[in-house]
Amino acid sequence: MLLHMKIAHALVALSVSLFVSLASAQKTNTLTPKEKADGWHLLFDGKTNDGWTSARGGGFPTTGWAVKDGTLTVTETGGEESGNGGDIVTTRVYSDFELSVDFKTSPGANSGIMYFVDLTLMPWKNGHGSPIGFEYQILDDALHPDAKRGKNGDRTVASLYDMIPAAADKPIKPVGEWNTARIVVHGKHGEHWLNGVKVLEYDRDSPEFKAILAESKYNVFPGYGQATSGYILLQDHGFPVWFRNIKIREIKTPEIKENASTK
Repeated sequence: MLLHMKIAHALVALSVSLFVSLASAQKTNTLTPKEKADGWHLLFDGKTNDGWTSARGGGFPTTGWAVKDGTLTVTETGGEESGNGGDIVTTRVYSDFELSVDFKTSPGANSGIMYFVDLTLMPWKNGHGSPIGFEYQILDDALHPDAKRGKNGDRTVASLYDMIPAAADKPIKPVGEWNTARIVVHGKHGEHWLNGVKVLEYDRDSPEFKAILAESKYNVFPGYGQATSGYILLQDHGFPVWFRNIKIREIKTPEIKENASTK
């Protein structure tokens, strides 16, 4: 009898714990009261493409993207960079900010979250290719060949593309599972985070950053890396990739982000 009572109590406790956990779980594409108080804003409501438009102009792409099951999704088109619907950008520019995005990739996928995007810098004029900006790389490091290109892994997931590699011990979850990217930009200082861990940082005015830029493919663009504002972009690279919980907090006062927790 005593054993049965202990088992029953344990089951009740487990049930209560699971109920509380599920009840307190935040719904996707929403903000908590604390996030709202802290100045966060959603860039995707989970239902519409409001707030996003084609990087080529002319409204939201009619092909290549879908709003489905609470996600902004790149559809399969064979892996060509911006070859179908093309990239999408925010309808306004941002300066100092903290951006959080959940992403999930398909096997062999390539994509990216770009910021400080300048829509006048389009290196490919035939309607294909992405505009120029800083890129938080999204990639299947194991299967996509771009992971082996560049220098020291600077084209792997969470890296500042073609410039600074993410930490080798970055906490990446397997393909098909959700990861959370976080980008912090404050003045000339920038940080990339992955699943709550900072994986790189840079200072755009530092000699080290200028040397890295000089060796990157972006050195052909005068003034690259010195923009104080730009669009935020989600890249169409022709592989299925899913985005959700896209939210941003603009930084309007001096802040130290080293000990900031993921919202």
